[in-house]
Amino acid sequence: MKDLRIIIVGFMGCGKTTVAKALAARLDCGMLDLDAIISAQQNMSVPELISERGESAFRDAETSALQVVLDRLQPRIIALGGGAWTLERNRDLINKHDCVTVFLDAPYDLCWQRITDHLVPRPLALDAPSAEKLYRERHPQYALANLRVEVTDKMSADDVAAQIAETIKRRRAIP
Repeated sequence: MKDLRIIIVGFMGCGKTTVAKALAARLDCGMLDLDAIISAQQNMSVPELISERGESAFRDAETSALQVVLDRLQPRIIALGGGAWTLERNRDLINKHDCVTVFLDAPYDLCWQRITDHLVPRPLALDAPSAEKLYRERHPQYALANLRVEVTDKMSADDVAAQIAETIKRRRAIP
């Protein structure tokens, strides 16, 4: 598991970044959040980028940033933005780099609660009905990940990280 790269996917608010940090701490390795890389590259926040240039320009920047991260950087754990995994071109890129993908499958109500509790605006989740519609549309793509971990409000990020590490270790038969 030493060189294995793990990509965390799932809907907004499911805990991708928080779990990625906990998993990186557990495995004593580096992690990054793809949205943070995009913000640094574009010199603006993701909501600003989507607002000013549109979702299509954001998705192009996202794919470009993912390519750079996978080709040039060495983080073992990568948290994707909520829509990154839903694009076939990004899934192909990740699969080409032989990464293990983990879907954090949190119920919509938990995701929505976290979205509304968070002060950062989510331009693709401005209201509950549109966010739930997007959640339902994206769920089949998230399910394409190598591993699905059910997330509940009773689980800490450390609990989820422990489950991911143990499952990957068991599936790969690594001591």
